[in-house]
Amino acid sequence: MNSEQLSLYLVTDPVLCGSRGVEETCLLALKAGVGALQLRDKNASTRELIHMAVILQNLCRMHGALFIVNDRVDVAMAAGADGVHLGQDDMPVSLARKFLGADAVIGASARSPQEAILAYKEGADYIAANLIFPTDTKTDLGEPLGIGAITDLKKASPLPLVAIGGINPSNADIVRKAGADGIAVVSAIMAAEDVAEVVRALLKGPGKPCRT
Repeated sequence: MNSEQLSLYLVTDPVLCGSRGVEETCLLALKAGVGALQLRDKNASTRELIHMAVILQNLCRMHGALFIVNDRVDVAMAAGADGVHLGQDDMPVSLARKFLGADAVIGASARSPQEAILAYKEGADYIAANLIFPTDTKTDLGEPLGIGAITDLKKASPLPLVAIGGINPSNADIVRKAGADGIAVVSAIMAAEDVAEVVRALLKGPGKPCRT
């Protein structure tokens, strides 16, 4: 895994993208510079997930991006994904590593320094600070952690940290300045009228030129 790929990390949502669809939205985002893409669909069947995972994996390969499947180690394996992202209630990182192998990219959500330390010890490749700001796409995690959590989690673990939750072009700079190695977004891109414009705005960041 190239940590630069985590700079802008898109998590899919089939509802937010509307009639444009997941595939088209992801293609526009990848063309504009998204470096990592996570397939997340809590309501899809296993068959549907595998079908979409194969499509998105091919798109990511075409654009040099990382492709991750949320939660489902079996779907990641079936589709030949680059890796999987695991929450605190999912399969332990150490066990997922046994299934996916040494080269797989495994991310782990963390809301406390203790969870960040455990992710590192179990062999995760990156952690996700979940969640930073309020958002309608994450309603089962309790109160937002806030910006200060990024510093705390970075101190606890040497792994690259991706921040997620309510991040958009208006607050992305604050998140990066707090120490996040990357930002993960859902609605800011999936629901955008102009996907490429939003991606470029998110990538610009402090002192960074927009990629085209």
